Amino acid sequence: MPLRPQSATSRQEAEMVAKSLRELQATGNSVDPVQRLRLLCLSRGAHGILGLGRLFRIMDEDGNKKLNKEEFERGLREIGLEITDQELDEMFEQFDTDKNGSVNLDEFLVHVRPPLSESRLKVINEAFNKMDKTGDGEITIEDMKNVYNVKSHPLYISGEETEEGIMKKFLGNFEQDATRDGKVTKEEFINYYTGVSASIDNDCYFDLMMRQAYKL
Repeated sequence: MPLRPQSATSRQEAEMVAKSLRELQATGNSVDPVQRLRLLCLSRGAHGILGLGRLFRIMDEDGNKKLNKEEFERGLREIGLEITDQELDEMFEQFDTDKNGSVNLDEFLVHVRPPLSESRLKVINEAFNKMDKTGDGEITIEDMKNVYNVKSHPLYISGEETEEGIMKKFLGNFEQDATRDGKVTKEEFINYYTGVSASIDNDCYFDLMMRQAYKL
């Protein structure tokens, strides 16, 4: 397994950022506001999608894990999404899947994450489940010790990094600085690879990349 998940720092991510920015500039406000929000996130790289959970929590000002319409509107405008009142009404109604007058995290992620094919989601889940040895829904350094041998890592061999330091760096790829706690949830893992996935057009290549990275 590489120190960093494959393609995290590759030209594919740079291409995704450039492509998203071009599409945003070319389409302006003519494209669906949900797609504009998605492009806005993708234009910030894989970490733009990774930060969706954090974005939701920032928007959730009263901390009840739901967004009312006022929180939803304020949050979208603060991140720079240009949206009309009518678009906002339609968007909120679209996100509020269970029609209870609020938007929860699952509803938010389902609509904003770039679409993932079943095959891609399946291999992402396989990778997460392989890493999550304890089955508690989080990947920690203890989990990694069972599946990730750093003894052949160049930085370990040279003495520049300890085993724990290398593992911490690996887990850090999936987290944002503000929420870095050394634990990677399934939400963070899927968000990260959804961002990476958006830069790869071919399902077979994505599948191969994941299987090689995690020896599935």
